[in-house]
Amino acid sequence: MAASRTSAASEQTVTVGGHRLRITNLEKVLYPETGTTKADVFRYYAEIAPFLIPHARNRPATRKRWVHGVGTAEHPGQVFFQKNLDEGTPDWVRRVTIQHSDHTNDYPLVNNAATLAWLAQIAALEIHVPQWRVDAHGRRKNPDRFVIDLDPGEGTGLPECVEVAKLARVILRGMGLEPVPVTSGSKGIHLYAALDGKQTSDQVSAVAHELARALEADHPDLVVSDMKKTLRVGKVLVDWSQNNANKTTVCPYSLRGRFRPTVAVPRTWRELASRDLRQLELDEVLERMKRREDPLTESAEAPGALDAPGGVWHSNRAPDDQAEAHPEPPARAAATGGSDRLSTYRSKRDQAKTPEPVPQAAPAPSDGRSFVIQEHHARALHWDFRLEHDGVLVSWALPKGVPDDPKVNHLAVQTEDHPMEYGTFEGSIPAGEYGAGTVLIWDFGEYELEKWRDGEEIIVTLHGQPSGGLGDPRKVVLIHTGSGGNGKNWLIHKMMEKEAGGPDAPKAKRAAKAAPTKSTAKSAKPAEAGHGLSLAARSGKLSPMLATLGTEADIDDEAEWAFEMKWDGIRALVIIDDGAVTLRTRNGNDVTAGYPELTDALSRIFAGRSLVLDGEIVALDHRGRPSFGRLQQRMGLSKPRDVEAAAAKVKVDLMLFDILELDGASLVKKEYTERRAILADTAPESDGPVHLPPAFEGDLAHAMDSSRQLGLEGVMAKRRDGAYAVGRRSRTWIKLKHHLAQEVVIGGWRPGKGRRAAQVGSLLMGVPDDSGVLHYVGRVGTGFSDSDLDAVTAKLAKLARKTSPFDDVPSLDARDAHWVTPKLVGEVEFAEWTGSGQPGAERLRQPSWRGWRPDKSPADVRRE
Repeated sequence: MAASRTSAASEQTVTVGGHRLRITNLEKVLYPETGTTKADVFRYYAEIAPFLIPHARNRPATRKRWVHGVGTAEHPGQVFFQKNLDEGTPDWVRRVTIQHSDHTNDYPLVNNAATLAWLAQIAALEIHVPQWRVDAHGRRKNPDRFVIDLDPGEGTGLPECVEVAKLARVILRGMGLEPVPVTSGSKGIHLYAALDGKQTSDQVSAVAHELARALEADHPDLVVSDMKKTLRVGKVLVDWSQNNANKTTVCPYSLRGRFRPTVAVPRTWRELASRDLRQLELDEVLERMKRREDPLTESAEAPGALDAPGGVWHSNRAPDDQAEAHPEPPARAAATGGSDRLSTYRSKRDQAKTPEPVPQAAPAPSDGRSFVIQEHHARALHWDFRLEHDGVLVSWALPKGVPDDPKVNHLAVQTEDHPMEYGTFEGSIPAGEYGAGTVLIWDFGEYELEKWRDGEEIIVTLHGQPSGGLGDPRKVVLIHTGSGGNGKNWLIHKMMEKEAGGPDAPKAKRAAKAAPTKSTAKSAKPAEAGHGLSLAARSGKLSPMLATLGTEADIDDEAEWAFEMKWDGIRALVIIDDGAVTLRTRNGNDVTAGYPELTDALSRIFAGRSLVLDGEIVALDHRGRPSFGRLQQRMGLSKPRDVEAAAAKVKVDLMLFDILELDGASLVKKEYTERRAILADTAPESDGPVHLPPAFEGDLAHAMDSSRQLGLEGVMAKRRDGAYAVGRRSRTWIKLKHHLAQEVVIGGWRPGKGRRAAQVGSLLMGVPDDSGVLHYVGRVGTGFSDSDLDAVTAKLAKLARKTSPFDDVPSLDARDAHWVTPKLVGEVEFAEWTGSGQPGAERLRQPSWRGWRPDKSPADVRRE
């Protein structure tokens, strides 16, 4: 933890794991009895993080906060029990939404040291977590650990808890479980045992309840299983209920909010036999962990945990007889030609700027067979496929993920070798760094090796986790095609049972080469392809296909649809005539001059080609999310000086998603699937501002969840067999939005109040019907900054007129209105439509301004 700025003795800005955090009141005493300050709590959580995080990782965390300290016995401090995250939570804190019976809560995931530091800042002394984790998609998994809480009643203490713990240990070991004791930091002892993730919480709870009953039946004078306090005098309560999916237990190595800074500490059974056994405090725990291993490591690394720490990657190596059956091939030469196979990886990363592991030493040889598949939400969503081989993770980027259909191959682009430590990496790579975006573990495990021919062919069977993305074991073959930049392109093919090695292996290779993929899509080009463009494209009369607003209920059979991210920007047809680029908006406006970085990149990528592409121009914020507000600063500009000044502040990207013409041949009548294959083959990989985001395959829920996580507008569902309907709105494209939005025509404004009396206070909005009559739909007065209001006041003054352009403005709204010629189009978000459903009677409820749409004309606006 490094301080980067000091503003006062009690306030600092620190950097923890690449995240900046402002900390205050370090001198505040949180434990008056010992004088333990907030600074001491920071120090404890910073040093204990390597031990605590494996037990908290990917478990929704409930916090107990003592903002003003724990107080004293005479004057206890006030405690706040907090589940839901508040608005002040840093945006880099990873979180998960959990559905409860009648509501949802957003919980933090204590997955890194920065989150622990933030918890210390808000005086969250106790961290409580359930016995289950969430997977890479935020879905609840089966519990990976068993726990019982031995709570001493009045007249008993730790010695009696130890006696019950020993009795429980005998039973649990007979069940094949190896319990580990934890002195709770309060009064009693917790017993943990690792599970394999195959049982539900209800099943585990039932077993724990029976264990408690059995102990009570055998030792009625010592044990009680009923929660009633009147029954607990002189006995130890065996609390089995914490295995319930809705219950939590204090996290191992968490502080406790007692009058002294005690800690929940995993102990050994030898320690439990000591007469001097007691609850330990934070300084004692830090000192002890300098020379001890964590007795509870097995629980942290339980097979049911997708995000277990590093040791799990080598814990299940094949036995010696398996190693002899499939001998490891000779080590593959390093990509750089030297002995350090991580030099390329290292050269692309600055350890001071990225949370990724960047080991300085060359990798040591290994014979392990671990694999990991990571879901990488970069500018283009893809999956990183990594196989352990000779001390490194040999890596490929899969734009469409691991194939689950033997008839469909996927592209695999080989990337640099990664260190073994990357196998457990999850986190956010900062904007501006190589691979910027969020990395999540999709699945991991061990692989069986059938063939490894360096640079030619690899055949493996992947054995993932029960709750991982692969599901059942999956046999895949990687075949090097020799194409792509520097020969990095491979195909990855799911093998059927009959394609297992030996004489059937050539069948797999033939199947992989025969199926339509990016590398074979050239065969899909029309035979009659010539050169040049259609007259419609040259004249600017070509119009894009439009989508219909819908809901998830409109998608009846997911297998018939492809799903793409919906980008929050402006639509653009890209017309390239022998390398010369023109950009036109949906209504035909030429905006080429406004985006020189895009035209330069397109002319370079498609030099000598003639084609028409469809896409979206977006401006990404610091988190890599499209920001329509930022894009506003680039829209409507044409003067070189203005464009240059705006481009220096706001950069834009182009997301391509369709192709209409290619070298003189129209593609609009071809099916979506074939057009996408041609587009993928035509648009090469680019590190610049032009991108081809992948389409999801057959999983709408995953697409919608990913869209939300990325902060996008929604999802575009496109029928695989659909043609491109030029200039028409079609139900073969359905837009599925996370929020309601509506384009509106501005027909007037009302002045503001107070200091805004000379400015626009609200805009009067309308939506035309099919005959062109402009119907009033309400006023919008929120979502503007002061600079926005200054600009809009000047803009509307030039359009002033005496009469209302609406046919139905209520007298209350028209009372002090200033009318304008309805030429300007904007966009608002809103809660719902109100009224009778008839034009002229409906209004937008709670509208908020999103921005102007200079790419649209009033004639383009219709009710969504």
